[in-house]
Amino acid sequence: MFDAVASMAALCGQCRLWRRAAAAAQLHSGVRCLSAKFDYDLLVIGGGSGGLACSKEAALSGKKVAVLDFVEPSPKGTSWGLGGTCVNVGCIPKKLMHHAALLGGAMKDAQKFGWLVPGQFTHDWSTMSEAVQNYIRSLNWGHRVQLNDKNVKFLNHKGTFKDEHSVRAVSKSGKETVLTAENIVIATGGRPKYPSDVPGAAEYGLSSDDLFWLKETPGKTLVVGASYVALECAGFLTGIGLDVSVMVRSIPLRGFDQQMAHLVTDYMESNGTKFLWKCVPTKVERMPKGQLETTWRHLESGQEGKAHFDTVLWAVGRAPETKALNLEKIGVEVNDKTGKVIVAANDATSVPHIYAIGDVAEGRPELTPSAIKAGKLLARRLFNSSTELMNYDNVPTTVFTPLEYGCIGLSEEEAVRRHGEENIEVFHAFYKPLEFTVSERDSSQCYIKVVCFRNSEQKILGLHFNGPNAGEVTQGFSLGIQCGATYSHLMSTVGIHPTCAEEITKLHITKRSGLDATVTGC
Repeated sequence: MFDAVASMAALCGQCRLWRRAAAAAQLHSGVRCLSAKFDYDLLVIGGGSGGLACSKEAALSGKKVAVLDFVEPSPKGTSWGLGGTCVNVGCIPKKLMHHAALLGGAMKDAQKFGWLVPGQFTHDWSTMSEAVQNYIRSLNWGHRVQLNDKNVKFLNHKGTFKDEHSVRAVSKSGKETVLTAENIVIATGGRPKYPSDVPGAAEYGLSSDDLFWLKETPGKTLVVGASYVALECAGFLTGIGLDVSVMVRSIPLRGFDQQMAHLVTDYMESNGTKFLWKCVPTKVERMPKGQLETTWRHLESGQEGKAHFDTVLWAVGRAPETKALNLEKIGVEVNDKTGKVIVAANDATSVPHIYAIGDVAEGRPELTPSAIKAGKLLARRLFNSSTELMNYDNVPTTVFTPLEYGCIGLSEEEAVRRHGEENIEVFHAFYKPLEFTVSERDSSQCYIKVVCFRNSEQKILGLHFNGPNAGEVTQGFSLGIQCGATYSHLMSTVGIHPTCAEEITKLHITKRSGLDATVTGC
């Protein structure tokens, strides 16, 4: 037996570990040995959710895998550990701070439910931020442990393409290493944009990259932008008691259903967030006492406005991290307008053996779960003979504003654009969550609509939900819609009483009818 193992080890001279060669001989696992040409079977550039998922899935197939991840500090010098945007400066800290704001609202409600809340209660930013940041650091460490456990080589290096199979990796100290791989995945994600035409924007302003790592409260804050990042941040900052204004150039939540988006901002306004509509910033200056004087212009009237803030938060979009990769040298095609990597349905770029997944890829939703799934499926196609492609239809998402907004499928506008208004039926309802009754909360913006084909089958094209726990509600319904649910399926579903989600199963009034869509009882 020893001779057989030794012979196999000799044949696999490029394998660096004797143990791998021995295992291949004994178990006939079919895991091939590396060619002499490459250091790795797979090299992933980017340690975010998609890149980590892809690398770990490849390692499960017995492949030799490495991950490069290096965080360039923000203009303000903020940096963080392994895990990408979601873990460090996105989904995780955002949801935790959103929850902190919801707890403040719950304390107000509690008094109506008989809880004796003594005196005034106030929020302490430093306590919250320390707890959130400590949790994030634990996730950073957890990701490193997982990579190590799966024999994935992690390098805290910045990667730049040298050729189609080689990447120059540079450490923080400047030490350079060249790594070669048969397959390379670009998963570098994106970073917040700063307006280049606003003096003082980058010098004095912050982005979401900085907000979640602040040690002290941002104080009176101006949020510039109306993306989900902008509204989510403005929402939880207002919720913990800060004075917050949002400057909106055009429309809120571009790409989302606009009726739902305006209900979200209506709710925010009714709960204390101020909005500067149809305005653009023109200048940011630091005053002698430290505040930031921000000047803006109203797009319709042309009038100028000016106010002082402690913090100006830019949330005007994100740019893909592609410029430093040297993609033009190796011929990877990039969209000149967006800067994103152009990919095929199988995530392949214009260069064989190079792929791109997640936020950096053109036409992909900028959502963590879709990047994770895409990464896993790519690894299975590369190393497990799978042919399954990522399905980007009906991917659910939720905007974690004070009144959450969850959606699946097409907006009403998009359904009409694709199929014509005469072929679309919209069932809708305004409802009041039971939790809002005793506490006497305003439920004017709690609203549901289901967008369907108008034909006899009435297949559901989109579902939109504004209300508490929208993510939890939408997740369940997304399975049905992914399976081709129709309006009749919805009507044959028994709701759970008393819940907000059950109101979806009771929708019976169409927009076309013009009838009052306010829910009045069971």
